Amino acid sequence: QVQLVESGGGLVQPGGSLRLSCAASGIIVSLIRVMGWYRQAPGKERELVATITGGGRTNYADSAKGRFTISRDDAKKTVYLLMNNLEPQDTAVYYCNVETASIYTSSNYWGQGTQVTVSS
Repeated sequence: QVQLVESGGGLVQPGGSLRLSCAASGIIVSLIRVMGWYRQAPGKERELVATITGGGRTNYADSAKGRFTISRDDAKKTVYLLMNNLEPQDTAVYYCNVETASIYTSSNYWGQGTQVTVSS
């Protein structure tokens, strides 16, 4: 059974930092392709924050460029999101996403979400 467990969310003041982690289990690491983070603010649709491929190629939303850094540790089947200089508009539930693929099929998995609140 595939499970993605996120951690690291919480309340932080504007300008502060948080590091999110997402550990995957029940997945064969060689099948993992893209790992990423998405977020959903109240009343808004879920949006891309950042993704990273197995080769280390990254993609960031414009709002995340220069402030957020995504990384992954395949040995631990974990993806991280380091968020610096946080702003109130970064407040959202952050979701981990993992895409897997084999010669037979591909799958997409989501974590349960972790709340990030940026407020003074």
